[in-house]
Amino acid sequence: MNTLDLDYRQFTLPGQGYWPDATPVQWNDWQWQMRNSIKSLEQLKGKIELTGEEHAGVLLANTKLAMGITPYFFNLIDPFDPECPIRGQVIPRIEEMTYAPTDMADPCGEDHDMPVPGLVHRYPDRVLFLVTDRCASYCRYCTRSRVVSGVGEQELELDFDRAIDYLKKHTEVRDVLLSGGDALLLSDGRLKDLLGRLRAIEHIEFLRIGTRVPIFLPQRITPELCAMLKEFHPLWMSVHVNHPRELTTEVRDALGRLADAGIPLGNQSVLLRGINDDPEVMKVLVQKLLRCRVRPYYLYQCDLIQGSSHLRTSVAKGLEIIESLRGHTTGYAIPQYVVDGPGGGGKIPLNPDYVVARTPESIVLRNYKGDIYEYPETAPMDATSPTPAYRRLEFLDPIEEREEITSRSWRAGRRD
Repeated sequence: MNTLDLDYRQFTLPGQGYWPDATPVQWNDWQWQMRNSIKSLEQLKGKIELTGEEHAGVLLANTKLAMGITPYFFNLIDPFDPECPIRGQVIPRIEEMTYAPTDMADPCGEDHDMPVPGLVHRYPDRVLFLVTDRCASYCRYCTRSRVVSGVGEQELELDFDRAIDYLKKHTEVRDVLLSGGDALLLSDGRLKDLLGRLRAIEHIEFLRIGTRVPIFLPQRITPELCAMLKEFHPLWMSVHVNHPRELTTEVRDALGRLADAGIPLGNQSVLLRGINDDPEVMKVLVQKLLRCRVRPYYLYQCDLIQGSSHLRTSVAKGLEIIESLRGHTTGYAIPQYVVDGPGGGGKIPLNPDYVVARTPESIVLRNYKGDIYEYPETAPMDATSPTPAYRRLEFLDPIEEREEITSRSWRAGRRD
């Protein structure tokens, strides 16, 4: 834990690293960052010692999901550590070309819930609006790898006019989430126009943006962008941070500008093998997020996207992590662990099992320490009846040491 505190808990300033000749104006220009993104094996030479698996993955990347890493984010990679939690998210590996039997091209079933191009309408009162196929950098576990980066097996068809017409007609929709790709890669003017068209629809009550730009490209979060976004409240934003090393000084300040603009911020992490599938790493992450005024929102089980099995970990590990947080840090820091039902089932919440047993009269629960408590299922019907005394149940040996603990049928360790 001392190592985690030293390496991850503090906000660091990575600097310009492999781009020392860039002027401060260039380095802080998000469009300069995009123009100078790492996209090829040639650009990696002299910057990182690739493993054989990474070398082969980079050569094949543009046949499936392009490689793209902003200079800023690239400087977070440890060039000598193959287990670096940053490089595992953005450096392609040959394992991406191996598909497990359970892998799917469209694991969330978005294509069959798309009534018009770019608009996914699955839940009754909200829609997902895909507005671009480009990202600041490309996550190797991307659930939309089939349509983003320009080299996937499908082309993301977009038709903003048809999408807006659909939303005008469907008055049950009250919530629109902009995603892609990444909506914050649109120019200020184009994004303002789109938000304005959505805000003009009377029954749409609030807007959301899902983005990883503040993490990959904090230079994009300019005062001008924040001032423009502030015009469209209520506007919410979900960011995507997987590891505490991603929360640098620049990212903290970018998130602060968004928060100061009145935008509520939530974080969506993906559980990834060897990257954040560790209770202590996740604890540092969620606590550091709160220091950035970001509420941990979801922890996703990695989708069954083709070529991602090397990054997936077990559901049991996810439950272990959530249980390690509950009671050991503030409730604000605990995300909801979810699995997207394969093929379009939507988000299914998963929680550790804190219910030991039920009777018609009470429920028996355990807390984060493993202590057992009984809670009455219903209040007494007769207000004049004496209030029953409930206390923590003392479980000794669950079979041999049977101590009667209440007047009900519960005894230590089993129910008669």
